[in-house]
Amino acid sequence: MRAPQACDPHRVRGRLFDEEESAFRSCFQRDRDRIIHSSAFRRLKHKTQVFVEHEGDFYRTRLTHSIEVAQVARTIAGALDLNTDLTEAVALAHDLGHTPFGHTGEDALDLLMQPWGGFDHNAQALRIVTSLERHYAEFDGLNLTWETLEGIAKHNGPVLSPLPQALQEYDRLHDLELHTHASAEAQVAALSDDIAYNNHDLHDGLRAGLFSEDQIARLPMIDAAYAEVDATYPGLDAYRRRHEALRRVFGAMVADVIDTSRRRMEEAGCADAQSVRDLGRPVIAFSDPVWAQIRGIRSFLFEHMYRAPSVMEQREKVTKVVNDLFPLYMSRPDELPKRWHSDIAAAAGDAGLARLVADYIAGMTDRFALQQHTRLTGLDLLQTGY
Repeated sequence: MRAPQACDPHRVRGRLFDEEESAFRSCFQRDRDRIIHSSAFRRLKHKTQVFVEHEGDFYRTRLTHSIEVAQVARTIAGALDLNTDLTEAVALAHDLGHTPFGHTGEDALDLLMQPWGGFDHNAQALRIVTSLERHYAEFDGLNLTWETLEGIAKHNGPVLSPLPQALQEYDRLHDLELHTHASAEAQVAALSDDIAYNNHDLHDGLRAGLFSEDQIARLPMIDAAYAEVDATYPGLDAYRRRHEALRRVFGAMVADVIDTSRRRMEEAGCADAQSVRDLGRPVIAFSDPVWAQIRGIRSFLFEHMYRAPSVMEQREKVTKVVNDLFPLYMSRPDELPKRWHSDIAAAAGDAGLARLVADYIAGMTDRFALQQHTRLTGLDLLQTGY
């Protein structure tokens, strides 16, 4: 039995284009399946989080990250009696709009797009699922339900003005109530993202040698996990010790969200999913003490991983890739694939062309962006530097 705050697949606000629903899948299961089978989802395999793809096979990609987020989100949603299928759909789609080279690529593209409204990966994810995926005969995009679309657009909270252009364009067709919070299911997806990337960035940073176990064993929450492992398994080898400690941290974050959110949902007394949106504050959250500990872990990762000298060196190189490709495609749009040429012809001036170029670059994988840069400029930045 679902909680009263859960989204009911039998009472959805529908899709932009009416369709006959599946006889054996709920509308949210169908959304999830369309996301998984999309081209943008497959490309996440070769888009990285922090490291560039060539740096190692063991580091997380956007695809493995999205799968981990979905697993955490289903667990939390199930414990809270929310709709696990909607939660999973939002979790799987939350990173579809990311550029190659992680946040470095997004920062570069956002600066380049400032004259034409900037670039935002959440807005780009919505643009992908409502327009850029073009596989179906009767519509562009995936024609997802309103509930899944609002989760993609505002899982991190209300979206305030100035709205990213992609959100403005779609919101005029299909009001997503961007000024409100999203459903409880989308809020679960957002916090599951926090849990997943904090956990796997610790793993990946250790594997890359950017920091040591002794360093993270002094961090809040992690110190208690290592102490418990050492007391339970004295003399455990280093690799198993690390895994046992970090999985306890992972579990503690999940348990805290479940306990805190269950209490907040009861206190809010929301009668239905819409009441959650209109509440004016999130119902899914960490407790204050655990959130403070997570901020401490984030600060450590920012200093020792995201701004590590080796990572910053690669950031500089891949920023140049994006900075070179954008003006090149703006001056030579014929270099875009032939199937894009009809859109180029219909583009309204520089603004329309810039948005198409941003769409194309944002859709690239790390590997493809590097290959295109080498092909078009003759430079192999990873081999020769600049």
